[in-house]
Amino acid sequence: MAKSQTLYLLPGLLCDAYTYEKQVAALKADYDVRVLDFFGCESMTDMAERVFKDAPERFSVCGFSMGGRVALQMYKMQPQRIERLCLLDTGVTPVAAGEAEKRQALVDLAHKRGMAALCSVWLPPMLHPDQRNNPALVDPLTAMVCRATPQIFEGQIRALLGREDARPLLSTMRMPVSVAVGRQDEWSTVAQHEDFAKQIPGAKLTVIEESGHFVPVEQPEALTAVLRDLMAQPI
Repeated sequence: MAKSQTLYLLPGLLCDAYTYEKQVAALKADYDVRVLDFFGCESMTDMAERVFKDAPERFSVCGFSMGGRVALQMYKMQPQRIERLCLLDTGVTPVAAGEAEKRQALVDLAHKRGMAALCSVWLPPMLHPDQRNNPALVDPLTAMVCRATPQIFEGQIRALLGREDARPLLSTMRMPVSVAVGRQDEWSTVAQHEDFAKQIPGAKLTVIEESGHFVPVEQPEALTAVLRDLMAQPI
C-alpha cells in the first residue's frame, strides 16, 4: 500500500545516503522516505530541481547543512509544494567575508592531495570533540567523503558560494517548521539557529545534546524523534 506522506532527506556537502541511513530505517515503515545526493550539481537551483524532478505534488523536507540551504531554495522556488520543513545544522545567511578563500583552499587541497587528505582536515571540526578519534564514527564518514571526487566537491562549493540570502524568506513560512542543531556544532552554532528560528512563525527549536555538526550520524535517534514529531504536525 502506498504511503500517504513523502519525506525527502537532503544531505550536506560531500554527503550521500549514508548520512541518513538510521533515519530511513526507522521511518520507512510509516513514510515514503527518499534520499538523494547532489553530486554533479553546481548551483542551489540545480540541487532544488533535482529534488523537484521526481517529487510528488506536495511533500516534507529535512535539509542537513548544505541540504538545508537547498531546502530553503526549494521553498523560494515552489513554496506551495513544501508541507513541512526541518532545517538541521544549517544556515540562512549569504556568503561571509573570507568564506570563498577558505573554501577554495579546501578545493585546492582535494585536487592536490585527494579526498582522504581533504577529509582529514575537513571532517574532525564537524564532529563532537570526544568523537574525533572514534573509528566507528570517523571511518564510515571518511569512506563516504572518498566516494566523492575533487570535481564533485568543487561543484558543490561553487553552489554554496552562489547561494542567496535566505533570511527574507523566514517570516513568510506558514508550514510546520523544525529547527535542530547539535549542542557542540562548531560549524553552524546553536546561537545562529536560535537567531533564525525566532524569525520563523511557530518554529520549534531543538538543541541535540552530545553532538557536533553531523547530527544524523552522531545522534541518529534524536533526529528521528525530531522528524517523527514534525511529521505528526497537521498541515
